[in-house]
Amino acid sequence: MTDQKGAGQVAISLAEQALNEARARYAPSETPVGAETEPVKKQRGRKAAANTTSSTLQDMQKTLWATADKMRANMDAAEYKHIVLGLIFLKYISDSFAGRRAELELKFADASDDYYLGSEDAVLLASELEERDYYKEVNVFWVPEVARWESLRAAAKQVDIGKRIDEALAAIEAENPSLKNILDKRYARAQLPDGKLGELVDLISTIGFGGDANQARDLLGQVYEYFLGQFASAEGKKGGQFYTPASIVKTLVAVLNPHNGKVYDPCCGSGGMFVQSEKFIEAHGGKHGDVSIYGQESNPTTWRLAAMNLAIRGIDFNLGREPADTFIRNQHIDLRADFVLANPPFNISDWWHGSLEGDQRWVYGTPPQGNANYAWLQHMLFHLKPSGRAGIVLANGSMGSSQNGEGDIRRAMVEADVVEVMVALPGQLFFNTQIPACLWFLTKQKVARPGEVLFIDARKLGSNVSRVQIELLDCDIERIAQTVANWRGEPLDVGGEIAEYSDVPGFCRSATLTEIAEHGHVLTPGRYVGAEAVEDDDEAFGDKMQNLTALLGEQMAKGAELDQLICQKLGGLGYEF
Repeated sequence: MTDQKGAGQVAISLAEQALNEARARYAPSETPVGAETEPVKKQRGRKAAANTTSSTLQDMQKTLWATADKMRANMDAAEYKHIVLGLIFLKYISDSFAGRRAELELKFADASDDYYLGSEDAVLLASELEERDYYKEVNVFWVPEVARWESLRAAAKQVDIGKRIDEALAAIEAENPSLKNILDKRYARAQLPDGKLGELVDLISTIGFGGDANQARDLLGQVYEYFLGQFASAEGKKGGQFYTPASIVKTLVAVLNPHNGKVYDPCCGSGGMFVQSEKFIEAHGGKHGDVSIYGQESNPTTWRLAAMNLAIRGIDFNLGREPADTFIRNQHIDLRADFVLANPPFNISDWWHGSLEGDQRWVYGTPPQGNANYAWLQHMLFHLKPSGRAGIVLANGSMGSSQNGEGDIRRAMVEADVVEVMVALPGQLFFNTQIPACLWFLTKQKVARPGEVLFIDARKLGSNVSRVQIELLDCDIERIAQTVANWRGEPLDVGGEIAEYSDVPGFCRSATLTEIAEHGHVLTPGRYVGAEAVEDDDEAFGDKMQNLTALLGEQMAKGAELDQLICQKLGGLGYEF
């Protein structure tokens, strides 16, 4: 037991060291007292600084994950993720509250500030600091004293720390109606070894930069996202129920280009599509809040993860009154969105309910009761504005299936000219399935190319991140998004140049609806893009064959020599053929 405790302390020490290095780079003036960090060498250029920061953040995330994962002992990852992510969220809202409180103290004492109190009365100051309107006006959650992180950390070694955390979460929900029923109060019954929950509180205490709420929000948001991905990987197949790999989300967002308006995800999981949309907007010169977020999720625990993921980043959202089935209990029936994007579960067979017969969403035909793929497609089209765009991840089979009327629905969609772009993805992108996937991009009004569909075969793109998984690189995502932008006759970035589109054999091709009809309305890109052009080396066929056969002969002779050598070695050991 002593060895385990010592190992935990060493791991926490390593995490604190990594965090101190991160603090030195992010905000040198806020490096904790006593933290012995190496002097930060000055680097030339913004990119060099960004790379250093990114590398340090990744090291910190890996250290935190390794330490937290070690603490879970035999607890199932599916259960443990709610313990860890809930604490990260609690730390975030407490840090944001503390940051605003520190800011108010300075304002109250500054004679040139509108908030100046004009008094040094300690009682008055304490009273004003507890005035919740000061926090609500800057969208900071009100945190009751019993729920503040310093109180919980002080009690981390107490045997009832789980009960205290549950009470803190209940108090926060009571004071903040937007968090009602969102926080998961399971800590008192958590099946962790003695002392591990307290150690986890100590570990998470190392995350954040104290007074600066913006830095705390950014860092905790990135740690939250990193942990979501790690838990999805640890859970394997089940992980895909709440997490879509980042490179797929980035591709959807880059092609849809959601700069402003209403964004809707009908099966939002942990909210990754929304987070990436906000990141995209900020990276392209927009500002926080340029889009309105609407989502729905049927799994109660995943619904809570999404709400926390969005709240931790300060994103306003509407995920419906409660977790609910999107088809049977559509909580945004009147919503017409500018952008709809989703990664629904592939090929689900138990989705149908008798109440869905004749539903107004089935414009192009009633989906088969044994597969929801075409129900998702039509649901998304139903919720699009006339000028809106949708992007959805589906199994490859959706592009060519003709079972149970799916071919008829697809034909009707093609003939109505609502299919804009089809992208075939490389395999092994997902944690939870090896089923090949594709991207459908839909629109109700094609402005630039009516009567055409763009096909992109991206199966050869991507890079291995492990033996069993690959991801699309940023250059791959940009290539796909740039190709679509060129085809649409739009700049990839606001204010950017418009490049000319051209077909690239083996990668992309624009096909007419007539040609698609000739292929039986099958939408597999490989049928349309053709073979990749191979550069001719100008060597005559006869010469090439002669050289190849000569090389083959040499290799066969070498093989015979090796066979003979193996026989000799085995014979020397007493093993004759």
